[in-house]
Amino acid sequence: MKKFIGRLALKLLGWKVVLHGDKDIFDRCILVIAPHTHNMEYILGNFAYWQMEKPLKIIIKDAHTKAWYGSLVKGLGGIGIDRSQKNDLVKFVAREFEKDSFSLVITPEGTRSRVAKWRKGFYYMALEAKLPIVLGVGDFGKKIIYLGYTIPYEKLKEMTYEEVLEVIRAYYIEHQIVPKVPENWNPDFT
Repeated sequence: MKKFIGRLALKLLGWKVVLHGDKDIFDRCILVIAPHTHNMEYILGNFAYWQMEKPLKIIIKDAHTKAWYGSLVKGLGGIGIDRSQKNDLVKFVAREFEKDSFSLVITPEGTRSRVAKWRKGFYYMALEAKLPIVLGVGDFGKKIIYLGYTIPYEKLKEMTYEEVLEVIRAYYIEHQIVPKVPENWNPDFT
């Protein structure tokens, strides 16, 4: 059912998905989503994943997974975390991947507002869980969702964080990405 909904929603909205590589990479990865300037990026990404029939999860406040609608949030991939407690999120994520296979959505900007620098968590999560970093990008200029550009774990473990950012930046420049809210995107995110 999700496959049908995802495909239909993208078609009705006029979006297409362009895969870079084998879609099996989406079974286990850290999925870096940027630019993250609007909630619509997450919604479109969900539709793309539903269309591919791949498991997608996101870390959110545990208040959402414990609320009356919590089973719906969990069913849509929500993994609750208590933000009032000091958590080692990197190790938490690695433990989640020991239990199950999925793509974990990470927005390194951490907000939909413009930021000077990205947070480094996605890099350390991928290293700790021994997973590839895979890019997911919504280009609102062309109405294309690019999915699958991958930095394999074998390559990642030999790269510095700064080198990873340079690879990602080159990808955005090559594809001339247009975010939903351009003024909230900082293309120089290092």
